[in-house]
Amino acid sequence: MTDYLIRPIEARDNAAMAHIIRAVMPEFGADGPGFAIHDAEVDTMYEAYRRPRSAYFVVERNGEVLGGGGVAPLEGGHSAVCELRKMYFLPQARGLGAGHAMMLRCLDAAREHGFSQCYLETLTGMDAAQALYHRHGFTTLPAPLGGTGHFSCDRFFIREL
Repeated sequence: MTDYLIRPIEARDNAAMAHIIRAVMPEFGADGPGFAIHDAEVDTMYEAYRRPRSAYFVVERNGEVLGGGGVAPLEGGHSAVCELRKMYFLPQARGLGAGHAMMLRCLDAAREHGFSQCYLETLTGMDAAQALYHRHGFTTLPAPLGGTGHFSCDRFFIREL
């Protein structure tokens, strides 16, 4: 039995998710130009993921948001391809199985929105995340897809849905 809840993001979660993204990304050296930490949506995740074919979920434990993840159409990509986006967890959420559960929820949402492939970008050094991606059927790509603007990412993955 889990002691956390995965639920759709609400407007009240915006500040918590902005804090998590800004705390976790630098932990992995992802705070310079070309990383998602600088995306305009970081402060308004609820509103950003209300767009068509988009979904974002948070992990909550004892009333505290500890992480999140979502899917949205791949910017500049094929309409059948979504991107797994902004999946970050505070240290206290790691090792609970929340990453696995969040991945399943995001992939289900991608299918529900009619996508046939899921793409993601990350960087060297995020080893636990990359292990999770491989466990969930993602394979590496030699180059990025679409036009996310995250030019500092150096690892690219895709999987069929």
